[in-house]
Amino acid sequence: MDMPRPYRSVLYIPASKERALDKARSLDVDAIIFDLEDAVTPDAKVEARDTLKAALKEGGYGARAKIIRLNGLDSAWGREDAEAMKDAEADAFLLPKVSSAADVEALAAIIGKDKDIWAMIETPMGVMKAEEIAAHPQMKGFVAGTNDLAKELNCRFRADRLPMITSLSMMLLAAKAHGIVAIDGVYNQFKDDEGLAAECAQGRDMGFEGKTLIHPAQVAVCNEAFSPSAEEIDLAERQIAAFEETEASGQGVAVVDGKIVENLHVETARKILALAEAVSAR
Repeated sequence: MDMPRPYRSVLYIPASKERALDKARSLDVDAIIFDLEDAVTPDAKVEARDTLKAALKEGGYGARAKIIRLNGLDSAWGREDAEAMKDAEADAFLLPKVSSAADVEALAAIIGKDKDIWAMIETPMGVMKAEEIAAHPQMKGFVAGTNDLAKELNCRFRADRLPMITSLSMMLLAAKAHGIVAIDGVYNQFKDDEGLAAECAQGRDMGFEGKTLIHPAQVAVCNEAFSPSAEEIDLAERQIAAFEETEASGQGVAVVDGKIVENLHVETARKILALAEAVSAR
């Protein structure tokens, strides 16, 4: 199995702040979203493009995935963002408030058909059209925009996120159906490690690959939550060994800890070990 690219921690960095761009080079994050949208004030947006291009050209971000969040194409800056950044040294372009595959195609027409695109799913229409968005050939990842989505839904923030579970589940189903990455939304209280850990655990249990973060202080909690635990690695190794031994003997069924191990369990176990290896390599 190919080693997957981990996306446990995905940190937003303002594209206009040279100091933040430099600090990101030393942070233990799997991916960086270089933000030209919400994190940049209107009067700084044009200059931010040059600041970001210079930082990316300088490099030093190592194995971290480099994702540029553009302004929406319907904004005063989006199309010029795309034109200015299309040749930047980045791994993907993140489009906010995607509501249909047509939005993705509009970006592809500007940056080219060979570039990876990610989508912010943060509107009711984006949730409803998540499957068609995920099906676009250049679409490689979804990011849950939970703050904007909560505003659009007029729902309340709760620790269990019950009012948002349907929306999160729909975007996850679409992402999994088309084999793209799905990243959970931000946790706004960056000094609340306990609450962050709980929300990370919920997102991981649902099937998200990682979580977007608003502050470097959240990175360690997030990385731990989305990394395979020692117990998961041990169980995966024992499941694979038991299954292979049973297959080799041609007799009986594999059993680990009193539970039958079938091919689907082995497939999951191998994914866990591949992720653990990728995390270790990072």
